[in-house]
Amino acid sequence: MELYKKKTLVLGAGKSGVAAAKFLASRGAIVALHDKKPIAEWTEEARSLKERFGVGLIDGQIPSWLLDQIDLLVISPGVPTNTIPARYVDRKGGEVIGEIELAYRFLKGKIVAITGTNGKTTTTTLIGELLKNAGKKVQVAGNIGLPLTEVIETSTEDTWNVIEVSSFQLETIKLFRPNVAVALNVTPNHLDRYDFFSDYAAAKHRIFMNQTPQDIAVLNADNEVTASWAQGLRAKVIFFSVKKELEEGFFLKDGKLFFRNGEVEKFLISRDEILLRGLHNVENVLASLAAVWNICQDSLESMRETLRTFKGVEHRLELVDTIQGVRFYNDSKATSVDATLKALEALSDEAGKIVLIMGGRGKNAPYTPLAPLIEKKVRALVLIGEDAERIKTELKGLCEIFHADSMKEAVKLAFQNAHEGDLVLLSPACASFDMFNSFEERGKVFKQEVLNLKQELAFSDRQQTQRQNG
Repeated sequence: MELYKKKTLVLGAGKSGVAAAKFLASRGAIVALHDKKPIAEWTEEARSLKERFGVGLIDGQIPSWLLDQIDLLVISPGVPTNTIPARYVDRKGGEVIGEIELAYRFLKGKIVAITGTNGKTTTTTLIGELLKNAGKKVQVAGNIGLPLTEVIETSTEDTWNVIEVSSFQLETIKLFRPNVAVALNVTPNHLDRYDFFSDYAAAKHRIFMNQTPQDIAVLNADNEVTASWAQGLRAKVIFFSVKKELEEGFFLKDGKLFFRNGEVEKFLISRDEILLRGLHNVENVLASLAAVWNICQDSLESMRETLRTFKGVEHRLELVDTIQGVRFYNDSKATSVDATLKALEALSDEAGKIVLIMGGRGKNAPYTPLAPLIEKKVRALVLIGEDAERIKTELKGLCEIFHADSMKEAVKLAFQNAHEGDLVLLSPACASFDMFNSFEERGKVFKQEVLNLKQELAFSDRQQTQRQNG
């Protein structure tokens, strides 16, 4: 792909847009970066591109005379593909791609790509660790937080690039072809962007569209959508399951993980040896093993040791602290209803009840699938954000419901309504963008407020002790 002097427009001044603009400019393209927000509200890194790389900065409306000149448009994941500039450039014969596709055309080495509604980041991170500990050269990037264009220069022919890809990113691929593609699950999500669930599923399915019989497709046999995809794929299909034994594939049986290939069955590891909590994380482990099996099956003991020590990722069922017998869990990465459901399932065998902090910017998916577990396990709901009233309407009558205007208030309310031995769980089932810049920021604020609460209570206890001794 020749970029020198190519007139390029990048839509979206977030992480991937900035990375794409920087890469394009470094390869000699003439680049403009656009975002609807005023330039004064862009990140310092985005604003600095003009001085450092000669990138033009545009906010608000894009003039049509500029669109007339564009040869290549790179669209960020958060920008809908039917936006007017993208349609304009496409119709006049320019190319419209995303940052993942742009990076792919220059990336060296092989690719393991992971998608799904839930579990992407945990699985992507774990696959990276399994490969690295087996002695492979590994880079982990994509939707996990590090734009793929930022690892192009460090890729080599023997690199394994482990890439988390979202449905938004998959909408704009053309040539992107993973050697191993993993579909963890597909459940209702992002229905604020897609008209129908089938449209969302179709975007996920694109991860397999360029694969050949030499490639591998890893599918969840327990998920109705992903299981149905096996018939139409060109790649070799490997299934995983936590619900049934498989004639071929990776599965859970009697508390142990196995691989079976026809008549040959191999014990992999006991579920009890894995640090990750919840059946959904057993799915993630099985998917990870399936993804790397053909690459490093000779390093089984290394893989076992990785699974015994892997603690998961930040903001995903992360134990923050215990205050007066109440445990606080940060699951801020649960930005869908199904993710929150999995968190509740993972903690349902814990002693004590759960005080659940939920809410944010909803994705037009129903909250009612949470009702049975909330009725059984949740002592109280503390609701925050834009979708608080909708959540209350759909889940009223199942437990006590409180409303908080800030994370500080939510943490205090949750603690006040928890009993000793209970759990406070932040698992929002919503995006964060109404109150925070990202789910990471939301999780960090939650953790800070838990720390603040602990310090306030300790200070109060000291004061009371001093009064009693004074």
